[in-house]
Formats: sequence, structure tokens, C-alpha cells
Amino acid sequence: MSYGQGGQGQPPWDPWKPGSQQPQWGGQNTDRTPDWAALAEASESRNKRRRVLFIGGGALATVAVGAAVAVAVVSANGDSQASNQPSNLPATANIPSETTAPAPSFAPTSAPPPLDPKDFISSAEKDTAALSPDILFPGTQLTMGDRVYRKGPTADTKSCTSAAKGTLPRVLSKNNCTRVLRVTYTRDGVAVTVGVAVFDTEAQATKAKGDADKKSIISSLSGNGVKSFCDAAVCRSTTNSYGRYAYFTLAGFTNGKDVTTKDTKVFTTGDDLAEFTFRQIRRRGEAQASAAANE
Repeated sequence: MSYGQGGQGQPPWDPWKPGSQQPQWGGQNTDRTPDWAALAEASESRNKRRRVLFIGGGALATVAVGAAVAVAVVSANGDSQASNQPSNLPATANIPSETTAPAPSFAPTSAPPPLDPKDFISSAEKDTAALSPDILFPGTQLTMGDRVYRKGPTADTKSCTSAAKGTLPRVLSKNNCTRVLRVTYTRDGVAVTVGVAVFDTEAQATKAKGDADKKSIISSLSGNGVKSFCDAAVCRSTTNSYGRYAYFTLAGFTNGKDVTTKDTKVFTTGDDLAEFTFRQIRRRGEAQASAAANE
């Protein structure tokens, strides 16, 4: 059976032969035969373009990856530098900017100068605290170092001349003494009387001290278990002043014995009481200065 030239009776197509050598199908014109060489060239051209695009795309991807790495590095460095900063800071627009207003200024202040205690004992106008022998010489005994003195009689008079002997009455009167306070202390057979003459001003007290001489003597004060002393015997006397006060001491033996330069016990007693009197007058000024400062 013959099926003619068309259909399945056609010779098979050989892909390995060029188109000019291939059998013709069904009377088809040779002009309609596919040009496989051209198709192959087109396919090869397309493949080349794909490879170029793939290579180019790979380069772009590499650049993109590099950029991502660079961004990651920058971000890592930024986190490292700001790792100690709060993570919840407000946006920059919300952070208050520095103000240009002038800083507040304050007027300079300074503590007032401390009050001078001596000012309060240099005039009767300021020296207004209570004054008496027992205030100036408190207690029943006095301790200076390892020496203890027993307190004896006290006296207070506005008749300054009645509490002085020798040339001292004239000195006190001349410089307008207003008051004399006295107290006697004893220790080991030695007695000493301290006399504190009070004036209105420091200048008067200083002048009285300068006017006094070796014969300017405070009268000894006996009583309260202390016998009379230094009435006829030789005794040791001292004169000093501080503020509006001039103070005198008279020290000697209670048995009436004369004092000589070798009797250091008498000298020590007089010096101790003179030192204590100075301290008490100074403390009087300190107490009044402190009270005024706290008002």
C-alpha cells in the first residue's frame, strides 16, 4: 500500500543534516523550511546576552553586598561609640537647645567680721553684763596647774580709795575709778588679795596703771578664816590693766614674815592670781561678744 508522499510516508527529519539536504514534507516549499543555523546563532546570541547579564548582575550584587557590609560596619562602630548613651533619647527636635539667656548672677556676700571681745570690756557703754566678786571669781577654790588655792573673803565698794594704800588712792581718784572688787585666796601659809579697779574707759585704766608706782598697793582683805596679813610686813605687789579694768595683787605670809626675793612660793601665788584675773576679764568680753553675735 502506497500512501503517496505526504503523511507518515515522509522520510524522517535528520537534525544533523543541513536544511538543504533534509527531505521535503508534504509538498511544502523549500522556502518555508526553518533556517536552523540562523536559529542556532540567535540562540547562541541570546545565551551570550544572558551570561553578560548574569555576570553584570553578579557584580551589582557584589556591590550591593559590599554596601551592606559597609553600612553594617558603620552601624557597628556607631553602636560601639554610643553604647553608653541612653537608648530612649527623644528626637533631636525634641531636645531643648542651649539657651542664650544670661546666667543668673548673685550679689557677692561675705560674713560679717567677728566681734572683738575686747571692745565689750573697753567701755562702760558696751560692758553691761552683771559684775560682782563672785561672778568674776566664782566657786570656792581655784586651780592653776597643780596648785589649788582656797577662796576666802570678798568685798565690793564704790569708794575706791578705801580699798587702797600708799599712793594708790590718789592714782585711782585721779583717773576716776568707779568701783573696786576684792577677793583673797590662800595656800600653804601664803595669802594674796586681788583688787580689780573699774573705770569707764580703757584709756582711764591704762593711765592708772602707768601712774602707779612701787608704793601703789591694794589693801589686803582678811576674814572668813583668813588672818590679817601684809599690814606691817614686807609683801610683794603687782599692777596690770586690760580693757577698762586695772588689777592689783598683794601677796605675803599669813604669819607676818617679810617676803624676800628667795620666796618663790609667794611670787608664784601672786603671778597665778594675776593671770587668773586677766583670763576672767577676757572671758567676760568673749561672753558678751558671743551673745551679741547671736542676737
